[in-house]
Amino acid sequence: MEVVEMTEKEMQTVRKATLYDLRLIFTSGEKKNYTTEELVELLDKIALAKEQE
Repeated sequence: MEVVEMTEKEMQTVRKATLYDLRLIFTSGEKKNYTTEELVELLDKIALAKEQE
């Protein structure tokens, strides 16, 4: 596994991008209420997608 060191600014950018990904998911969907399980599944999907980048 390759270790990548990031600056605090880069970490902040990643956090904001992840929050924006979530925002897009929530606003583009028809669903207005999510269960805890559904939220965890969405977070897992985002994490896996970012891992593959």
